[in-house]
This record gives sequence, structure tokens and C-alpha cells, in this order.
Amino acid sequence: MARPPVARLMDYGKFKYESAQKARESRKNQQFTVIKEQKLRPKIDSHDYETKKGHVARFLNHGNKVKVTIMFRGREQSRPELGSRLLARLAEDVAELGFVEAAPKLDGRNMIMVLAPHKNLKPRPKTETSSADDAEAPSAVAEQATAGTGEE
Repeated sequence: MARPPVARLMDYGKFKYESAQKARESRKNQQFTVIKEQKLRPKIDSHDYETKKGHVARFLNHGNKVKVTIMFRGREQSRPELGSRLLARLAEDVAELGFVEAAPKLDGRNMIMVLAPHKNLKPRPKTETSSADDAEAPSAVAEQATAGTGEE
């Protein structure tokens, strides 16, 4: 320890500003991960399966993780191998877009598997038709939010 003690005089406002700038830069470099969920049933029809598979493929193309849940009801609970077979088939069908991050696991009445996009696959931006639909949705939400507060 130095004699006499060394103290540094600082501008506290400048210190707070610089620390806020560092925090903002670190937030800018973070990767925001979105987990989408797709729910299936063990006795799914082939066309319904293809539709759900298309949704999973679209989510993976956009760079999102997908949590696939198979819901068992009634007697279906005694046949979990049907669910694991369905999840394995889905994982094989979307293997070029993503990989299995969490293997199928039975959780009560549900069987859950998580798929993640490949690292080298660049996220494809949403198409203009879907962005036009998305552009209308926030304005409706904003109108509902302001309607409840009494502000105009």
C-alpha cells in the first residue's frame, strides 16, 4: 500500500456515461435466441405432419430454435415409442436445416425435443408478404394498449 494513499479524482458523470456505453456495446453484440414451439399428437395424419414439418423448417430457416412437443392423451400415454418414432422422423426430415439439441425426453404427458439451426446456415429474412402482415399487427397492439390508458 502506498504512503500516502493514492486517490484518483474522477468526473462521476463521465464515468457513468462510459459504463453505459460499454453496456450498450455488449448488448449490441449479444445473440438473441428465440424458441418457437410446435405441438404434435402421436396419431397425426400425413398432411398435417407435412404442414407442421413445414412450420419447423421455416422456424429453423429464420435462425430460431424449435421446441417440438408431442402431447399424449388417454391410452396414448402407454405407447411413448410412437412419439419417439415421430420425433426421430421429424429430426431426420429437417436434418439439413438443423440438429437435435435436446434428445426426446418424456415429461409427464408430453415428450419434448429441441431442434437448433446449424451454425453455418445464415438466417433467412422474412419474406415481404409476412413482413407486411407483421407491420399491421404492432399498430393494432399499440392501439389496444393506448385505448386502455385513456391517452389519445
